[in-house]
Amino acid sequence: MAAKLRKGDKVVVLAGKDKGREGEITQVMPKDGKAIVSGVNTAIRHTRQSQNSQGGRIPKDVPIDLSNIALVDPKDGGPTRVGFKTVDGKKVRFAKKSGETLNG
Repeated sequence: MAAKLRKGDKVVVLAGKDKGREGEITQVMPKDGKAIVSGVNTAIRHTRQSQNSQGGRIPKDVPIDLSNIALVDPKDGGPTRVGFKTVDGKKVRFAKKSGETLNG
């Protein structure tokens, strides 16, 4: 199945503790059905000091389920679903809310 959400897409969280927050996808894990979104679903990782790093409480973005995020519509800025259509013999993604073609 084609990827509806890709690395670099701007998304909004639909459910969970970060509902309504926006961020950019930094990594997609299609096997697990999860993605890592910058600034969303952050956990504190306690690390010990070493020669290479300072140590302390380091915030880390943890994966969020793909069903809990939606692409941000390029026109109105709200959440939208993603569809596929053929333009000039090429398969492209488009926002179902506005019909706008997405990059890539």
